[in-house]
Amino acid sequence: MTALVIAVDGPAASGKGTIAARLAAHYGLPHLDTGLLYRAVGLAVLDAGRDLDDAVAAEAAALSLDIVGLSDNPRLTERDAGEAASRVASHPGVRAALLKLQQDFAGQPGGAVLDGRDIGTVIAPDAAAKLYVTATPEVRAERRWKQLTARGQDIAFNDMLEDIRRRDERDSGRDSAPMVQADDAVLLDTTDLGIEAAFDAARRIVEAARVRAGI
Repeated sequence: MTALVIAVDGPAASGKGTIAARLAAHYGLPHLDTGLLYRAVGLAVLDAGRDLDDAVAAEAAALSLDIVGLSDNPRLTERDAGEAASRVASHPGVRAALLKLQQDFAGQPGGAVLDGRDIGTVIAPDAAAKLYVTATPEVRAERRWKQLTARGQDIAFNDMLEDIRRRDERDSGRDSAPMVQADDAVLLDTTDLGIEAAFDAARRIVEAARVRAGI
């Protein structure tokens, strides 16, 4: 039987991580939030006292990355980690260093669910199901603002919106593996969707892909 690999791409706070996690649970597949890898690299660079624009330092951090326990590190969900991730992800050496790790995860028997910004275009171009999850910058900024303020972080909404727009520009404009919708990915706009409605729409997209692939 063909492995069920589900690629979920999209910009920050679009809902792709929540959707990917729900899909993984629904289909009983392992899930990798690839954004955590880049967040961890960014924090490692900062903790070493190096500049995020230092490509050599960023690549070294990526090559020595230990992924054990990443999802349990609360620092990776903070605003600074997201900004750091977007900056180090612009270095081709960082993306190259993390490429095999992500592809090995996608190549597990039975399949896997991965979410990020270049899963359907670079990491798993042959994935059976591809989704590109998005929403307006204003809605995404509101989601992230509510998430961070609920954790006690002090940030103005307008600053959050500027962060979102800056990251979108950086992620889509980089030379190496830019954030773009794969030609065969299905667009899922979550602007006006709650979590349950977004997941149901995503599940139906995956089911249609399974039928096409005979999985």
